Amino acid sequence: MQHGTCAATKLPFICPADLATIESMARIICIANQKGGVGKTTTAVNLSVGLAKAGEHTLLIDLDPQCNATSGVGHSPAGSHPLLLTTPVRESLVQTTWENLDLLPGSRSFVDVDRIERGEESDSQILRQNLDTGMANYDFVLIDCPPSLGQLTQAALGASTEVLMPIQCEFYAMEGLTQMIHVIRSVMQRGSGRLTFGGILLTMYDPTLELTHEVDAEVREFFGDIVFDTVIPRDVAVSEAPSHGQSVMDYAPRSRGSRAYLELCMEVLERD
Repeated sequence: MQHGTCAATKLPFICPADLATIESMARIICIANQKGGVGKTTTAVNLSVGLAKAGEHTLLIDLDPQCNATSGVGHSPAGSHPLLLTTPVRESLVQTTWENLDLLPGSRSFVDVDRIERGEESDSQILRQNLDTGMANYDFVLIDCPPSLGQLTQAALGASTEVLMPIQCEFYAMEGLTQMIHVIRSVMQRGSGRLTFGGILLTMYDPTLELTHEVDAEVREFFGDIVFDTVIPRDVAVSEAPSHGQSVMDYAPRSRGSRAYLELCMEVLERD
């Protein structure tokens, strides 16, 4: 494997071509949306837990400097992001309270974010090596991205096999989704062709609102089968669970949110 800046993506993460050795082992799902507050991290946490409960060996990687995915599974952020350390990434993996689910915690270090955004040669090599060795033994790797279209998100897209996009059922949903798809297509064109659309997920779904039904119909008419049948409802249990370091399935197993994320997990497994 050759190291250095990826000629295809010019991004500071592992080049898609270099991931060929682990492609058959793991489905690497990038959970991304440039808008904040759409349920991105909530989906990353609950889908990870759901897959682990289904017996899938799963790794959750927190790339968002806010580190909400890390705290959402009951752990503290790392002092420096494990993907930028020279030590083997396996030494930074954290076992969660769920069997089959490991965490690569995020870091709130502004120095780390600046290094990744600059994408310097030495950092590129470290990131490549760590991602290459860190994902080899998993069935699923879920990457929680920051709410932006910057280098972190584009790097995660370049290292993934599929992208899952949560969108809130609101007036500007389609506008934000269109911008995100332009970035995804750009990464696809520059990369090796391994990145696919894993699905679009409608979140904060309120069936009592006419706007919700309008957004639902518009998204499904435009994108068709890419949109998951499952929708994530507005449910206070979904919002409360992270403050307890739990998934909604553990915090409120009989809630509408818990049922929805279990159904999403089944859909993701069926789309293999």
